[in-house]
Amino acid sequence: MELSFLRPVYARPGPWSSVYLDASRNCEGAQTALELRWRGLAEELVSYGADLSTVAALGDVVLGHEPLPGNYGFAAFAADGQVGLAQYLAAPPVKDLAAYAPLPHTMPLIAQRGEQIPWVRVLADRTGADVCAVSAGGVQRRTTVAGGETFPLRRVEPGGWSQSHYQRAAVEAWHHNAGDVAKATVHAAEAVDAEVVVLAGDVRATGVLAAQLPERWQARMVRTDAGARDIGADPSTLDDITVQLVAEVADEHIGRTLDRFGMQEEVGEGLDAVVEALRRAQVDTMLLVDDPSAVGELWIGPAPTDIALNRDALDGEAQRVRADAALVRALVGTDAEINVLGPEEGPVLTDGLGAVLRYTDAATPGTGRD
Repeated sequence: MELSFLRPVYARPGPWSSVYLDASRNCEGAQTALELRWRGLAEELVSYGADLSTVAALGDVVLGHEPLPGNYGFAAFAADGQVGLAQYLAAPPVKDLAAYAPLPHTMPLIAQRGEQIPWVRVLADRTGADVCAVSAGGVQRRTTVAGGETFPLRRVEPGGWSQSHYQRAAVEAWHHNAGDVAKATVHAAEAVDAEVVVLAGDVRATGVLAAQLPERWQARMVRTDAGARDIGADPSTLDDITVQLVAEVADEHIGRTLDRFGMQEEVGEGLDAVVEALRRAQVDTMLLVDDPSAVGELWIGPAPTDIALNRDALDGEAQRVRADAALVRALVGTDAEINVLGPEEGPVLTDGLGAVLRYTDAATPGTGRD
């Protein structure tokens, strides 16, 4: 997972107030429930020592965010009276959480986001299409394409010698409209650098559309007859298919990272090795087995690469913080990525940590040459 979306919260000093809460608006009285949940978190933050201006800023964004349908969560991070980052969560957190610390508590957000795959979905019929594009950062853009041709759109059989004329006109109309949709699809796919392009809806419309897409996007294309543009059509099947296709690509990403890790001849594994690699800006991708109960700590200094197991390893100013917070700050500060693994998803890692390294040298722990 690429972590550049977290730069705003590591570009400013703390202490940071972090909150996670269920923001669902799926029942009567949901706004009142949200206000009560927030009040409890605000009281926690104040008891931890958070300043009132920071708590008020968080309250404004939590209570004033644009609501989404269904069940979802919300996370926000603030320091010195300003919100540095606010994010929707695809599902409510297991429990509401408030934290006050030198670094923002971003690991729950990272764990829930998972591998972010940019994708485009086109729900087409013979008149046009609805195009949805989602970036790697989760930003969603929607476009409705109304094809320029409106008549005739069906291959009718009027009889007589005019029948072939009507049929040809219908096919030409489909092609013209598919051309308009193809242009919009390419524009959307290029905007987010899509790794998956889903063509859904009318089978004939998607067939004509697919033939007009450039080869680059055909290679990333999947066609399905699920979904319809009709008013009242159930989108659930198409949503499920889209989620599955994107998840498969995400799994391929993680698989390639694990393959690279496996080729490193046992270097870059365990807390000691990962911390040392981060100190040297040597980490390309960190592997972390998700463990919400982890309570380990590390020492940090002012710079992202000022990270150590012991205070003596750092010069000058230093403070003790959550280990996961220190690790994430170092990853963001060195433009490294992270893959969060479930307990059964990858190899058994010492301390639940490993790292794919950008390079190895004589000083790399585990090479046998240090």
